[in-house]
Amino acid sequence: MTTIRRLDDVLVNQIAAGEVIERPASLLKELVENAIDAGARTIRLDVQMGGARRILVADDGHGMTADDLPLALQRHATSKIASLDDLFHVASLGFRGEALPSIAAVSRMEITSRVADADAAWRVRCDGGGAIEGPVPAAHPKGTTVTVEDLFYNVPARRKFLRTEKTEFRYLLDVVHRIALANFGVAFELSHNGRRLLRLAAAGDDRGLNRVTEIFGRDFATAQDRVDVSSAGMALSGWISRPTFSRSQRDLQFFYVNGRPIRDKFVAHAVRRGFADVLMHGRHPAFALYLQMDPAAVDVNVHPAKSEVRFRDGNAVHDFIYRSLHHALAATRAGASPAAGAGRERADDVVPARAGNDTYAPSQRSVALGVREPAPGWHSLRQSAGTFTGGATEALGDVREAAPDGDETPPLGYAVAQLKGVYILAENAAGLIIVDMHAAHERIVYEKLKSEQAGDGVSSQPLLVPLSLTVSRTEADLAEFHAGVFADTGFEIERAGDESLVVRAVPTLLARADLAQLVRDVLSDLAEFGKSDRLEESLNERLATSACHHAVRANRRLTVAEMNAVLRDMEATERSGQCNHGRPTWRQVTLAELDSWFKRGQ
Repeated sequence: MTTIRRLDDVLVNQIAAGEVIERPASLLKELVENAIDAGARTIRLDVQMGGARRILVADDGHGMTADDLPLALQRHATSKIASLDDLFHVASLGFRGEALPSIAAVSRMEITSRVADADAAWRVRCDGGGAIEGPVPAAHPKGTTVTVEDLFYNVPARRKFLRTEKTEFRYLLDVVHRIALANFGVAFELSHNGRRLLRLAAAGDDRGLNRVTEIFGRDFATAQDRVDVSSAGMALSGWISRPTFSRSQRDLQFFYVNGRPIRDKFVAHAVRRGFADVLMHGRHPAFALYLQMDPAAVDVNVHPAKSEVRFRDGNAVHDFIYRSLHHALAATRAGASPAAGAGRERADDVVPARAGNDTYAPSQRSVALGVREPAPGWHSLRQSAGTFTGGATEALGDVREAAPDGDETPPLGYAVAQLKGVYILAENAAGLIIVDMHAAHERIVYEKLKSEQAGDGVSSQPLLVPLSLTVSRTEADLAEFHAGVFADTGFEIERAGDESLVVRAVPTLLARADLAQLVRDVLSDLAEFGKSDRLEESLNERLATSACHHAVRANRRLTVAEMNAVLRDMEATERSGQCNHGRPTWRQVTLAELDSWFKRGQ
């Protein structure tokens, strides 16, 4: 056996660099976070070859003295914590004192800095973790410039794992976006290979949406809702996309805890639950969300790169985020006002001016575009649309004729025609409303069925032959401990031995489901998250299927009164801007748009 020996400082720093510096993007992250902690209000970034050749970070922060500069390149030297208590209440982005010496160990680094009242700046240099050269006097404005060249030049085994220049720059740009979205008051400028690619002006928090829009794209500004919720010592704020604005990938998802960008399985699960029922399969929401909480309730020191956190009460954080998003999205009723969480196609956004002396007064008119006159059959429509497991639900609202001329027009207006047996055409204050009849009614029925189930409880039925399951001891313990989770959704499960369970009753809606797999999936969630939503999701899938089957079908002729009933129920139903599968249910075409089509006033 070899004898124990102390590793030299260069090797120690290179090992630390392997934990902190994965690629140029992680190097840039450490340097920019240091600049922000130093009070910078302008940060200039100059990158070459995706960061592998050169990364320069210049800021106008507090700067460092000649005595501070050599210390900054020593391991575990920091100005941000002085005691263990500081560590558990840390508010700065960086604090471990490892980044600069780790970077210097695998690159050629130069730091030039000047404090506000100093006569001159000072410069130090270090190549590959060797001896520190300086400090020597230099010319530099207040602030700090860090230049890193030839990353991993002395660790070729690490350098060969770098990807193409284009890929590395994409990672690097994502880091800049993540940091910029958490620091609205800081201006950022990014150049790559001599070409300026990004310039973000400083803005107050009240104008944070401007920066989010610059990064997410202009369409996000007209397809977002503000979130601002506080409860139990936590506050969640930011912007979420409406379901009509979704992505094929999770590239526009940014979450922050006390200003720190993080990735966390509890947060990801809570967001996914919050957007359940409103997104098409395979689509993902866009969001920039900011969680503020007691720093002592979250451990940010669980990962060298500080990209992961550990919550003292992960379940409480999960439930708070889920409830906040769930309620925000529930307010996306068709025609809702902006304050209530309107969809992009809200009806009361604008009453456009008309060309010339034309006047526009919306009113209910009789038209001859495929509208069936009121006749017997409305009662049967309501019953067939609402019938479910032997009961009748009034899935459409009260039958009402339109209000007389002069009365206030509701957000979705009044029906004027039915097109091809598929679309309801309505007139509101802003112009034309087009409604997908089946999709809208499907959401109405679905939400009513969910409300009924919540009020009456989940109906359960015993199995003629109880289902026996062989599980691990851990899974059996979980099933026994969380028996209430199963009971609340209609399951009756008992422990039959150290590694066996018996299912004696199941929810009526799930009688034909793969019960064994469902129970195992729930136990898997309980093991990972301490909770599971699979039973609720499975029940909702069955309710959604039933709603789809019982919603009014295409080519069914409706009377004006029946169509108006659909419109009124859409205005009163949560999430009615989308059907159960995430498709939009309605669209607003303003008079201004119509005028432009026909070049009126031009």
